[in-house]
Amino acid sequence: MTAIESASILILATNGYERSELRVPLDELRKRGADVKIASIKTGEIKSWDRTDWGDTVPVDLEARNVRPEEFDALVLPGGRINPDLLRASEDAVRVVRDFVKSGKPVAAICHGPWLLVEADALRGRKATSYPSIRTDIRNAGASWKDEAVVVDEGIITSRSPADLPQFVDKIVEEVREGRHNRRAA
Repeated sequence: MTAIESASILILATNGYERSELRVPLDELRKRGADVKIASIKTGEIKSWDRTDWGDTVPVDLEARNVRPEEFDALVLPGGRINPDLLRASEDAVRVVRDFVKSGKPVAAICHGPWLLVEADALRGRKATSYPSIRTDIRNAGASWKDEAVVVDEGIITSRSPADLPQFVDKIVEEVREGRHNRRAA
């Protein structure tokens, strides 16, 4: 069990992340005391997509290829259409997701973020949710798709959209407190 005040949380994202889906968890988890880092497939800064156009940027703390899950208590995968599609084409990014899933640590994905869970083959036999437009992808990956604000299956947290961010962040905090899950293989 890890108190959120002493937790170290990693957000994995790249250009085109949905602004609110990265900023709200980043700001809220930091406000609650967590140390939150941003990893990406490139160094420097990554740019958000904010509803209808490019938005602001966030600095990248480390490259995905250098991520060591043992240094973190949880992984957060923001959505947007562009961000997870680019990340799922990166073996380094997919390895990060696979390693976190294998570790039993909480993994939280919102909106189109579950595409990374699909690519990592982490949803087979699990319950999950996502943005409705990718529900067929989630089902084809072997998950039972639910139209709910937040769905948790053995520490894998999924959520539908920015409207669900308050529940999504609260569930991340709860799952970090619970700690590792002894997950069955997907």
